Amino acid sequence: MGIFSRLSWFFKHQWKQYLIGVIALILVAICNVIPPRIIGNVVDAVSKRQMTTKFLVTNMVVLFVVAIIQYLLRFLWQKMIYGSSFVLERDLRSRLFRHFMKMDTTFYQKWRTGDLMAHATNDIDAVRDVAGPGILTLADSLITGTSMILAMGMFVDWQMTLWAVLPLLLLAVMANVLGGKIHIAFKDAQAAFSSINNKTQESVVGLKVLRALGQEKEDEQDFDNYVEENIQANKKSYRLDAMFDPLTTLIMGLSYIVTIIFGGLAVIQQRITIGQLVSFITYMAELMWPMYAVGSLFNLLERGSASYDRINELLAEQSSLVKVKNAFTTVPNGTLDFRIDKFHYPDDQAIALHNVNFKLGSGQTLGMVGPTGGGKSTIISLLMRDFDHYDGSITVGKIDIRKYELNSYLDTIGYVPQTNFLFSTDIRDNIRFARIEASQKEVEQASFVADLADDVKQMPEGYDTQVGELGVSLSGGQKQRLAIARAILSDPKLLILDDSLSAVDSKTERNIEQRIAKNRKSGTTIIAASRLSSVENADEIIVVDHGTIIEKGTHEELLAKPGWYADTFNLQAKNAELEGRLNNGR
Repeated sequence: MGIFSRLSWFFKHQWKQYLIGVIALILVAICNVIPPRIIGNVVDAVSKRQMTTKFLVTNMVVLFVVAIIQYLLRFLWQKMIYGSSFVLERDLRSRLFRHFMKMDTTFYQKWRTGDLMAHATNDIDAVRDVAGPGILTLADSLITGTSMILAMGMFVDWQMTLWAVLPLLLLAVMANVLGGKIHIAFKDAQAAFSSINNKTQESVVGLKVLRALGQEKEDEQDFDNYVEENIQANKKSYRLDAMFDPLTTLIMGLSYIVTIIFGGLAVIQQRITIGQLVSFITYMAELMWPMYAVGSLFNLLERGSASYDRINELLAEQSSLVKVKNAFTTVPNGTLDFRIDKFHYPDDQAIALHNVNFKLGSGQTLGMVGPTGGGKSTIISLLMRDFDHYDGSITVGKIDIRKYELNSYLDTIGYVPQTNFLFSTDIRDNIRFARIEASQKEVEQASFVADLADDVKQMPEGYDTQVGELGVSLSGGQKQRLAIARAILSDPKLLILDDSLSAVDSKTERNIEQRIAKNRKSGTTIIAASRLSSVENADEIIVVDHGTIIEKGTHEELLAKPGWYADTFNLQAKNAELEGRLNNGR
């Protein structure tokens, strides 16, 4: 029953609705007392040969009126109790979604997407069932059970009632023994469901890779293993849960035996009539539902309790991003001063960055190059505030970026990674995602800057073309250019291109760079690239390797001295020349 106390915050908020629902259940229970009483009276009238048409019609009318009242009351309690449970579902989904939105990169490294989806769907459904069917089952079983027992004692015989309900105490013992085991079993079953979600999501996203490597059969077998684990976990939970009904039937059977023995003796001793015995047995039949409901109730409560534990585990996770009181909500403006003495990732003690210092004034462009794994992406991650714990400082206009309200800071950045996320909508809405009110003219201008306009014109539906899930209908280069157009349209103070031109040819790359430079005369730009031609026109270029800056200068300055930049540029130039000769030879 602990799950009810943990959800008390919700029940206090919805107490009026639940009170109305419970009152309706009480009235239904009172109505349920009437039919067995009428049946007993009719049986006595028949046995005493006192039955009349008026008596029979009167009783039938009463039964009909009771049925109509019960119908209306059942509609009322369903509306109040079930309706309130969906309010809980809405609140939990909203809390969980907002929690996901504010969590940091570390959180998403710890929790996989499929697992988060399982918490947001299956677990919340289980908690909702506690507030709906759970409350109904608890209240209805208590009210119906109590009313039936009281009716048996008041209208028939209290001694016989006492003996008949005595075996029912065994239900409390059974619930206490099985309750804890069921909680653990249901928690394991929910975890197994999360694993299936993870596996399904991973396989669907990586379908092209699986096919390319010919691993479909192996992946299917792996999926079957996850399914089998889920089945076994659910079998265990339902095996424990299934013990309730047979034991309940056995206990009810004992109660019926007691009823027949003591009821028969009471009739022989003329303490009760045959009609009263029939009423008593009918009341006993009404007790069947509350008794069986106990098993269903423990199922709902233990499943809901396990799911609520899992949800609270997520909600208890705290973002590692720095939050300061009275954070700046103004637009960051001024020189970007990046000074990191030392940084390592939260789950790794190895130094990722050390002694990285550079300045970037408004309107300037910084080129960032270096060997793979050298630290370029880490620098960008710190600029994007994926991580806030480091030795050093990053300031904009002499204000530490950690002192800005996160959304106010990030709203001034346009970030285009190498692998872009596109939404399952048309090209127009993907471009204007950050500025949904943007005009068609502005969308077309951003497309022109990203050298995407000509491609869109060749599409039958133009800007209304659906890109498909994750942009499946577009080429790699088109995806990158669409993402650049989206960033350009938002007109950010700082534009970060993280190897975002890797899928376009050299000519297209030069067109985009020239148009960005012309379009963003007052905007600051950082270009991280593998091709050095992408950063030739930058105001300053830094070469990052082993987590630090090993070279710094303009394109001409870096070419004039021996080092990684000059060696790599000359190598790429020779490769481009050789490729040009081969193409001309064709």
